[in-house]
Amino acid sequence: MKAMILKSITGLESNFKPLSMTKVPDPVPLDNEVLIKVSCCGVCHTELDEIEGRTPPPRLPVIPGHQVIGRVEETGNKAKKLKKGYRVGVAWIFSSCGICSYCLGGYENLCQDFKATGRDANGGYAEYMTVPEDFAYSIPEIFSDSQAAPLLCAGAVGYRSLSLSGLQNGQNIGLTGFGASGHIVLKIIKHKYPDTRIFVFARSVEERAFALELGASWVGDTTDNPTGLLDSIIDTTPVWNTVVDALKNLKAGGRLVINAIRKEEVDKDSLLKIDYSRHLWMEKEIKSVANVTRDDVQDFLQIASQIPIIPEVQEYDLEEANLALTELRQRKIRGAKVLVI
Repeated sequence: MKAMILKSITGLESNFKPLSMTKVPDPVPLDNEVLIKVSCCGVCHTELDEIEGRTPPPRLPVIPGHQVIGRVEETGNKAKKLKKGYRVGVAWIFSSCGICSYCLGGYENLCQDFKATGRDANGGYAEYMTVPEDFAYSIPEIFSDSQAAPLLCAGAVGYRSLSLSGLQNGQNIGLTGFGASGHIVLKIIKHKYPDTRIFVFARSVEERAFALELGASWVGDTTDNPTGLLDSIIDTTPVWNTVVDALKNLKAGGRLVINAIRKEEVDKDSLLKIDYSRHLWMEKEIKSVANVTRDDVQDFLQIASQIPIIPEVQEYDLEEANLALTELRQRKIRGAKVLVI
């Protein structure tokens, strides 16, 4: 089969191609796994973090991609739930141990044996992939394959971030950064919290205009200050500076939720710029988002189909994965990027 493979950790420059198109043997499902014929795979900023070495080290060589849509092609001997031809999705959570206190308590995202799709196991930048059948999800018919792909990560982790924000209807919320996850979260908020005002902080004019199209109440740069303070803010950017800026805009008792697997050290002194009395006092909180659970994915897919949330997508051929990643790093974003296989 054809696959785009990451062979080593490297920088991602505009003229550099970190992934190489390679012919590899078709994967064979283990007893509890299914083989999926991939139709498309979303492109996520986490792939940039993997390529540039900001995540826990990936298994190398590895096939990236954790927003996978396809159809079951073959099942392992002990796989009983899914049948050939079923349309399924695979998200960031590839597997967990199932027996630790976190898994048993509903926090499998914190499991010490958590395995990530496209990092610890081969993902969807390929024609085929395997996954334990308990970690594959039925996809509602309302979505096309390309529309469903970003829901599996940008949507699911955005849904978890919103849940962790503690937002109540009528409160004000900020969204820092407005890529794939941000635009989906905005649509959830408009549906679930109709009296809430949404403030979008984004660097580019294009992102701000897109946010206004989708119903944002206010848009500005990450360093701007809207009139009035916010009850919660979700930060999806990869930089540290936005944390300081967000804390300035929080009300007393407000919560900042950081939806990012890593923060780049753009300014090595950024953390030192947090002034306790100005930024953190009055019971403000900073909370991180770590991975997703299967419940996050399943619950979000159901909600997204009911609203419905139809993501904006830009499609690329599998061979154009390096181009899609480069544009993502350059913040050339409108909605979500999807590789079509």
